Amino acid sequence: MQNPRATNDDLTAKARIRNAAMDLFAQFGESRVSLRAVAAEAGVTLGLVQHHFKTKAGLVEAVDQLIVDYFDAAVSSVPATGTPGEVAAARDAAVNAMLHANPAVVNYVRRAVLEPAETQLRLLESLVALTRREVGSLRDAGLASTTRRESTQIVEVLVRQFGELLLAPMIDAVWERVAGPGETRRPRLSITVQD
Repeated sequence: MQNPRATNDDLTAKARIRNAAMDLFAQFGESRVSLRAVAAEAGVTLGLVQHHFKTKAGLVEAVDQLIVDYFDAAVSSVPATGTPGEVAAARDAAVNAMLHANPAVVNYVRRAVLEPAETQLRLLESLVALTRREVGSLRDAGLASTTRRESTQIVEVLVRQFGELLLAPMIDAVWERVAGPGETRRPRLSITVQD
């Protein structure tokens, strides 16, 4: 799977600025990060940030698109071959691997979904649109049920792919309180796949 972020050596100034913004927004939240802080993190001038993105809203939009690109690349890396359950499980695994490899993506999505502000709701809308396209393509290919409501399938996919990682802080806190002697690692949660 191609990494939408790439490395700083391979990036234009615009991409370095966007990546620095994603890292800072993920760590501190969009409202607590100034364009000046993003410029400093990216090693560029404030004027260059404004040249490329105009405003903070423009920069947030670029970061949101990067997040969607991460998910799109993960899902697109899995061919639509096999049984519906196999395809869904493989796509979920690809998203899970991408999220584990990119903690800033997890933290950014956590903030956007769990602390929604008006600007952050656009990311959720984009992720829902991507999931709707993917569910539609699976339905068209005969790899997802067409008798079940598409809206239910979209919600199930998002819960499977985001659920554990978005709720990890709560799950870890609960695990610390319920784990028995010798249970050092919490089990992975599994949500059954329906077609």
